[in-house]
Amino acid sequence: MSREKNVLLEIEGLKIEGWSDEKWIEIVHGVDLTLHRGEVMGLIGESGAGKSTIGLAAMGFTRDGCRISDGTIEFDGMDLTSATEEELRALRGSRIAYVAQSAAASFNPAHRLIDQHTEAPVQHHIKARKESELDGIELYRRLRLPNPDEIGFRYPHQVSGGQLQRAMTAMAMACRPSLIIFDEPTTALDVTTQIEVLASIRDIVEQFDTAALYITHDLAVVAQMADTIKVLLRGNEVEQADTRTMLSAPKEEYTKSLWSVRSFQREQKPPAPADETPVISVQNVSAAYGPVKVLEDVSFDIHRGRTVAVVGESGSGKSTTARCITGLLPPISGQIFYNGTPLPASYKSRSKDQLRQAQMIYQMADTALNPKKSIGDIIGRPVAFYSGLRGADLKRRVDEILDEIELEPSQYFHRLPSELSGGQKQRVGIARALAAEPEFIICDEVTSALDQLVAEGILKLLDRLQKELNLAYMFITHDLATVRAIADEVVVMKEGRVVEAGPKDEMFRPPHHPYTDLLLSSVPEMDPDWLTKLLEARGVDNIGEAANT
Repeated sequence: MSREKNVLLEIEGLKIEGWSDEKWIEIVHGVDLTLHRGEVMGLIGESGAGKSTIGLAAMGFTRDGCRISDGTIEFDGMDLTSATEEELRALRGSRIAYVAQSAAASFNPAHRLIDQHTEAPVQHHIKARKESELDGIELYRRLRLPNPDEIGFRYPHQVSGGQLQRAMTAMAMACRPSLIIFDEPTTALDVTTQIEVLASIRDIVEQFDTAALYITHDLAVVAQMADTIKVLLRGNEVEQADTRTMLSAPKEEYTKSLWSVRSFQREQKPPAPADETPVISVQNVSAAYGPVKVLEDVSFDIHRGRTVAVVGESGSGKSTTARCITGLLPPISGQIFYNGTPLPASYKSRSKDQLRQAQMIYQMADTALNPKKSIGDIIGRPVAFYSGLRGADLKRRVDEILDEIELEPSQYFHRLPSELSGGQKQRVGIARALAAEPEFIICDEVTSALDQLVAEGILKLLDRLQKELNLAYMFITHDLATVRAIADEVVVMKEGRVVEAGPKDEMFRPPHHPYTDLLLSSVPEMDPDWLTKLLEARGVDNIGEAANT
């Protein structure tokens, strides 16, 4: 293999197979990739395109049930396909680092963040423990984590999802690797935090001449990060070009279809009648975690057949409000009403029917579904619990729900979650909520982990189910494109308070509350210069200062 002097990673003819139905099936079909030192390449494509599989292969790694069947992977002169496990272990974490999509599923819950951060530098003899701790604190500060001197000494469950994702990015940077594989690193972040993290990642890449593979389904984000973009579809390369060329003049029809996603916009509904009793009414709710007050006098209503989007940055109180509504966190003051009737503060005091009426769909289907249970069992359990159905009647009802979410019962009833794509898992999460036959569903970031084509399908599914079943939705999200697509009303939260609320059309028209204006101006655009222009407009002279503004 001939190599240019500044080529760091060169992949030729990569083929990867997966074990399915008692045979090996090719899932990556002869992909080539060349990455230079200091270069960032974006890998994009819909779910199942092979982005993460190729990214992991760049570390000489394949998931269980997969194998590299052909091709070469050369990292800085070393062929990873023929390297020993000892040689690969010496590279991983030190010279090649990986930032996973799901930080919640990737951290060890039994160890503090700083302990996990220092592990790689200490084991690879790059830094002593104390030096690595101090460097970790500095990286936490650069990535805008709150209380950077202290947050590392918390356990993973004691920080928010967005904070955990930033801690994982800091951990990947601990050894100052030559190559970082970023696998959807800003998926869990609100738009304001995303800007800070993107700016910090760009700064690190430029300062240390680090190369990166940036895997994402967010085209506006990849436009800010990548020098070149490679488009993938079902394990094949569709096309590759420098970022500006790819954005302005994609050649292939598939690439053009990616550029035009999010065409879905539901029709705007008229306001609910003034005398209509809301399904859920949150009235003057305040809540706390121990001595720390996290919600202050929160109020809003959600009516039948309507969607209220609750938006705000990480830590604004969106998910905490949902916990109060479901009774998982009893308020310290205020009241939750269901159809005009006060609900007991704790779920432990609610009747089975009260529990049934409010269901949740979670952000990370990977961690929300029991990996040892079949899809039929996962959906069947709430059906049996709330309806008492058994045997053939239970099977018939589960099949009906699978039909409702557009999954063929004969194909999916007996499958395990590991045998489903991300979009299919999220559909199962929707089905599990529907199984209780509720009037109200909380959708907690249900599309944030999905590529844009799959996310659009999920939004259409939720819209159809709402029309057919007259459901009320509370849609927690940091994605304002999703808000535009599906919301009837918008509630903006900041630091545990509602700062602005109203019909969607009014909320997206100026004048805005300053915080709402900040959120709207922070939504990435399909312009490679957008992030630089935004930082300049906010008085940041260079990218490196972004984390300190």
